[in-house]
Amino acid sequence: MDLKARLSARALQEGFAKMGVCRPDAVPEIAERLARFVAKGFHGRMAWMGERMAWRGNPAALWPGARSVVMLADLYTPDTDPLEALGRRESATISAYAWNRDYHDVIKKRLKRLGRWLLERSPGERIKVFVDTAPVMEKPLAAAAGIGWQGKHTNLLSRDLGNWFFLGAIFTTVDLPPDAPGRERCGSCRACLDICPTDAFPAPFRLDARRCISYLTIEHDGPIPTELREPLGNRVYGCDDCLAVCPWNKFAKAATETRYAGREDLASPPLEELAALDDASFRARFSGSPIKRIGRNRFVRNVAYAIGNSGSARLRPAARTLAGDADGVVADAGRWALERLPDA
Repeated sequence: MDLKARLSARALQEGFAKMGVCRPDAVPEIAERLARFVAKGFHGRMAWMGERMAWRGNPAALWPGARSVVMLADLYTPDTDPLEALGRRESATISAYAWNRDYHDVIKKRLKRLGRWLLERSPGERIKVFVDTAPVMEKPLAAAAGIGWQGKHTNLLSRDLGNWFFLGAIFTTVDLPPDAPGRERCGSCRACLDICPTDAFPAPFRLDARRCISYLTIEHDGPIPTELREPLGNRVYGCDDCLAVCPWNKFAKAATETRYAGREDLASPPLEELAALDDASFRARFSGSPIKRIGRNRFVRNVAYAIGNSGSARLRPAARTLAGDADGVVADAGRWALERLPDA
């Protein structure tokens, strides 16, 4: 068995669902695509998107010595329909990827183990591993490596995995034969575009992050624009709508990583419970979770908007407390919620 085939078999043993290989220069078009995205302001306040654009738009420039990019898919397929939680208006909806452990930590350890295995069989070669924290365009690279294709919602999807998976990358000086790129198979389907509550897709295959609920609840600091608060519904961290409706999910495989399995306390937690979190209790509750990185104030701001969208007079005391919060943005969200709720 050749080295690439053995590496793929080892990747499956490590828990990855799929592996593909491409050259670092396999996606020359992404530099122009990224430049247009930033020029239109679609990146919102994610200033890092415009920084190090030479590296982000040209993976070959990130590490000139790399000869291969090994892309890996790691499943986190939810065992329940994330859309069901949207109907429980007095409870919160949290994106499925954050139902348990932070995927950065889980995947990076796996990548390092897999990379060490490769180096043991390739004396003198080198590797670098990346999980969503470096100027690497994982989705175009994964498409070039044959993992799947970027759908109309701009996320990666696969005909044999659906779209519930994370991506990790190993850049290496080892010369591995590349795979054929994935072929776009969305056809005339518009399910992901039509379900978006905030109309965040100006066109198929294009996203305006400034209107995306995942961006607004996770990356956006400060008050969320008033016209976008009601469409948030009870989503307090991320949004799964466009992923959940993709017809290719009928081929999705179950996740095998138990650390991604949903925690009970994150399955539609009561909004009044989350509204009562101070900084210490927030950190304790979300220890080891990706939610922790946005901080208590941004998270509770989102909770306040969800309370305002609940229509529940029972939550007026929670909204009133948040309206007096020491953080100005949280207090603003609390006042907005209080104005929208009916009297008891």
